[in-house]
Amino acid sequence: MDRKMGTTDGILEKIVENTTQNQEQGGKQDVWKLGNHTFTSRFILGSGKYSLELIRAAVERAQAQIVTLALRRVNEGGMANILDYIPDNVTLLPNTSGARNAEEAVRIARLSREVCGSDLVKIEIMRDTRYLLPDNQETVKATEILAKEGFTVMPYMFPDLNTARDLVEAGAACVMPLGAPIGSNKGLCTKEFIQILVDEIDLPVIVDAGIGRPSQACEAMEMGVTAVMANTAIATAGNIPLMADAFRKAIQAGREAYLSVPGRVREKGASPSSPLTGYLREQEG
Repeated sequence: MDRKMGTTDGILEKIVENTTQNQEQGGKQDVWKLGNHTFTSRFILGSGKYSLELIRAAVERAQAQIVTLALRRVNEGGMANILDYIPDNVTLLPNTSGARNAEEAVRIARLSREVCGSDLVKIEIMRDTRYLLPDNQETVKATEILAKEGFTVMPYMFPDLNTARDLVEAGAACVMPLGAPIGSNKGLCTKEFIQILVDEIDLPVIVDAGIGRPSQACEAMEMGVTAVMANTAIATAGNIPLMADAFRKAIQAGREAYLSVPGRVREKGASPSSPLTGYLREQEG
């Protein structure tokens, strides 16, 4: 688990852990797991705006290995066209978009397993139609039911530590806190709360919703999150392939910065990077 710790012992432990990860990589890829699934890419394409150009850019330029799919598109007749865009080696992640409670989410998840043949499911339960904020309580209920049925459950949630702990107990494979409202591109509005989850939850933390710039994705990765999900940021860019490429580089930079264990921050005063001796005035004296 990617975690930051506040104590001196914790910092030393993290240095050793990250150094070990770097040494173990030495030619190997930096992998992460969801249940029985293993991935090397830390970018996930979210559902919503789809086009051939977007899918191609996400897979080829951003190197996404997971593409999220809203099952309700089956009812809209869009499933076949979307699947035509997605390569066979990319993992489909059905979500329960449109569900208003745990019961509806469970029903959609069961249908998604029949349609997509995958145990992966992203739980989205939203009663709020203006801000699209997740219903944490109903999400915990759905997670517990589906985890018992063998699903690898990835719950979208408002970043709250108590809810995250409940999701762990319910059998979630990760937690997916929002950075900002869906489609807003506002970035890490909930940054401090996400950091608490990174520090305290022994599951992958995937930032979902609101990431609008590569720099924001980089910052999230520097915090120690496992992966970043985005859709609107790339889909609405003026140059979709270039933006997808920028996200890949930003996520990689953020991950490497996190593994390197960034230097300390001084809250007051300054710390000279060069010796404060040997000034010209001293030499003249």
